Amino acid sequence: MEFIQRPILLETEKHEVFDLWNNEYPESLSFNSIEEFDAYLNNLNEQRHLLLINSERKVKGWYFDFKRDNEKWFAIILDSNLHGKGFGTNILELVKQQENELNGWVIDHNKDRKKNGDLYNSPLSFYLKNGFRKLTANRLELEKISAVKIKWKNETSYNKT
Repeated sequence: MEFIQRPILLETEKHEVFDLWNNEYPESLSFNSIEEFDAYLNNLNEQRHLLLINSERKVKGWYFDFKRDNEKWFAIILDSNLHGKGFGTNILELVKQQENELNGWVIDHNKDRKKNGDLYNSPLSFYLKNGFRKLTANRLELEKISAVKIKWKNETSYNKT
């Protein structure tokens, strides 16, 4: 596996990421078309993408971040077959070397189903294990998603004299 960083996705990568999103996230968050997914991406400011590519040059993981309301926001999607093998932590370690703060919305329950019918397992414990704080007072409650805000801050960069 290797990591590739890009400011924008190549067309072939966009299709693979679209499939990864629709297969791994809850069905309620899936996109109906590549055009709908493209419109979502086009509304994100200052994007950066980090792809996890296997030996067959297929996208098996995707990290992306962007600016919203003067904060750096992010999301990670990994192929379910790679969960628990350290790839998510490796992605975060790479990104934390370049950022001072990361914000995200995380589904904090196990009630949603993926397109294949499997339960979507909340990644909240993964993020807490990797140094994020759960901001309980900040919730996103929409028809498609119920999530809590998480935040990571590089405390050493704030404590320098």
